[in-house]
Amino acid sequence: MHSFILALIGGGLVGLASSLFLYSHGKVAGISGILGGFLVGGSEDKPWRLSFLIGLIMAGTIYVFIDSSAFINTQIQAPWITILAGLLVGFGTQLGNGCTSGHGICGLARGSKRSFTATMTFMLTGMIAAFIIQHLIK
Repeated sequence: MHSFILALIGGGLVGLASSLFLYSHGKVAGISGILGGFLVGGSEDKPWRLSFLIGLIMAGTIYVFIDSSAFINTQIQAPWITILAGLLVGFGTQLGNGCTSGHGICGLARGSKRSFTATMTFMLTGMIAAFIIQHLIK
């Protein structure tokens, strides 16, 4: 199947799942917020947060068996670059009060101006970083 069609189906499923989560739990399906709430949140929230996080991991694990080539990283980076990138993303999600899933998927769907600004900032920063890495560092 054409990759555009697969991406369209996947995007539709993410949107549907986010909507169902919002309507059933009254909460935004932002991954950083769910993880953060699991790590430091109250005990009454832990079961559904853990279930959500396990579901994310299980979905990726199952997909490895369906199409193992989807997870092959063809670009070798030094481990410190990966660690630094992860720390910067974590810092950014705290600074922006949410991640791309919370702002980009759920916030935009709700018409949030703050989420629009955050998403445009994510996108612009990502484009600048990709340009620097591809054209100036290599």
